[in-house]
Amino acid sequence: MSKLVIVESPAKAKNIKGYLGKGYDVVASMGHVRDLPAARLSVDIANDFEPKYAVIKGKENFVKELKKKADSADYVYLATDPDREGEAISWHLATLLGLDMNDKNRVTFNEITKNGVKGGMENPRKIDIDFVNAQQARRILDRLIGYKLSPFISQKIRRGLSAGRVQSVALRLVVDRENEIRAFKPEEYWSIDAKFTNPPERKTFAAALYGKDNKKIKVENKEQSDKILSELDGAHYIVTGVKKGSRKKNPTPPFTTSTLQQEASRRLSFQARRTMKAAQELYEGVDAGELGTVGLITYMRTDSLRISDEARAAGNEYIVQTYGEKYLPKKPRYYKSKNNIQDGHEAIRPSMPNVAPEQVKPYLSSDQFKIYKLIWERFIASLMEACLQETMKIEISANGYIFNATGYTVKFDGFTALYEEKADEEKADSAAPLPPMKEGDELKLKSILGNQHFTQPPARYTEASLTKALEENGVGRPSTYVTITSTILNREYVKREGKQFVPTELGETVTKLLEDRIPNIVNVKYTSKMETDLDKIDSGDKDYKEMIRLYYDEFEEPLEKAKADMQGVKIKLKEEETDEICEKCGRNMVIKVGRFGKFLACPGYPECKNTKPLVYKTTAKCPECGGDVIEKKTKKGTSFFGCSNYPNCNFMTWDAPSDEVCPKCGKSLFKRRGNVLYCPDTEGCGFTKPAPRKKKTEEN
Repeated sequence: MSKLVIVESPAKAKNIKGYLGKGYDVVASMGHVRDLPAARLSVDIANDFEPKYAVIKGKENFVKELKKKADSADYVYLATDPDREGEAISWHLATLLGLDMNDKNRVTFNEITKNGVKGGMENPRKIDIDFVNAQQARRILDRLIGYKLSPFISQKIRRGLSAGRVQSVALRLVVDRENEIRAFKPEEYWSIDAKFTNPPERKTFAAALYGKDNKKIKVENKEQSDKILSELDGAHYIVTGVKKGSRKKNPTPPFTTSTLQQEASRRLSFQARRTMKAAQELYEGVDAGELGTVGLITYMRTDSLRISDEARAAGNEYIVQTYGEKYLPKKPRYYKSKNNIQDGHEAIRPSMPNVAPEQVKPYLSSDQFKIYKLIWERFIASLMEACLQETMKIEISANGYIFNATGYTVKFDGFTALYEEKADEEKADSAAPLPPMKEGDELKLKSILGNQHFTQPPARYTEASLTKALEENGVGRPSTYVTITSTILNREYVKREGKQFVPTELGETVTKLLEDRIPNIVNVKYTSKMETDLDKIDSGDKDYKEMIRLYYDEFEEPLEKAKADMQGVKIKLKEEETDEICEKCGRNMVIKVGRFGKFLACPGYPECKNTKPLVYKTTAKCPECGGDVIEKKTKKGTSFFGCSNYPNCNFMTWDAPSDEVCPKCGKSLFKRRGNVLYCPDTEGCGFTKPAPRKKKTEEN
């Protein structure tokens, strides 16, 4: 019998074909094959929001070939990804190929391994229409909101803008945080910090002023600080309290999509798109030497914390063999997933827990290895025994003043022998081990200082912390986080400063317009409730058309009122002035946005109508003619670099110019992949050297 298996990606198709062998034809759909055409609304509102799907442009011939393959096959299996989006793709394929929706032709692979593929093929099921409808409801609502709302804000602010069910809430969070920072008023405070030794111990330890006469005091200015220091001049410092205790530190759960993105950002400075690209490759399968071509991790779009019994047993076996029995908890640790999640598959984990990162490092790219190591260590650590710490708190008295010092020692390292989660804000360890002390000991003062501080505003969002905020607020889902942050960046609603997201004037203007006119669209709680209601479609508890009707009605009414109230109103943005002088009238030209992107225009319009292309001049010089090297953009927004003397000089490169010049010939150096600076004069020079590495920006 001939069997046709349809998956989503070519890499996965190749690897699954290797496991299934003869009698199976495995083809890739390359994602969706049918969708709502973008050129029109494609939703019949009058006919109960009936979607008008069509084959995606450019895939018509592929669908014809797929139909031929399906017609000649004895059986067709739909093996798209194990989530709502994958279920919807299978449903669209079944519809196009004329398959019976009651057939058990849907298979899913949580991991692309021999056992994972075999297990999936042995347990086919019907397409889950509730899952499909949950995806359809989101897709249709997103289309209705985007298609109706985007033209409105474009008309009122400027051409080419967009708004959406989730992206507008994400932008609102960034804007609100910026407003909090602006409104923040720093308050001065002081700390009195001392360093001691306990003779004959040589180890120095730190302590901070707590209070006076058993009452906590707040030091608000230099005068108070100086007064306290003068009263402590020549004082004897006596240990008046020693409190010992113990604490248990448990490991963090294995990764979900959002926690993987956050940790990769904190530890590796990876943007979410880079993280998910590497994870996708690890899931779909890599050539891992003696292991063959295999998927090294489970499906990477999940918000579940569930671990299969088989994976737990394999992980436990590795822990015992590598670290010993004492590193395995006597009682297995289970992690509870949040409510309203897709729990059809597991947390992100290694598909073969016994395959340590170093074993496959030679076969992985740098990014693949770093992400696999992160996932593997987090998973193994999640199964390990807790870290046990002995704590000590010391009270020190001097002239009525009380200082406190805290510290700990590790009694048993447990999971920390392998992995510890990185904090959002790395703080100095104020709880270092303390030397032995007992009540009555007189300490030797090494130094004492008053230090000025100011309260700090809340930190701006980064990609990692924004993802965390969206997840905590129940906005968006694992598959959408990368798209959300990319959209608000690409629309120039926010910009990056280091890792931080800063709203632009455009982003703040869009948010204010929506807050004033269609507030539900940027209301975090409202969007979270919508997400919760949409989740109820998964289990069949809600009808998806009923959901669409409810939320569309609540959206349409304020939108129509806003259109009527703002007829003829145009919100003017402050134009960005440049150093470029208009050669016709002498004014400083400003940056405007038109149909084909940004350009320079004279602010004297309509008296002066001078315009010119906007180019960004770099410090580099053209290696061919000595002209300025300028940055240009493709239609998709990708940067490339060329000579300002074009078309007389045709120099062009994708490699970014540097500020350095070649020590051999004096020409500008460019940076290519592999972090290498090179001289483009390859015939006469050929100089190369490693590029200096940028210092990592601290995560906030």
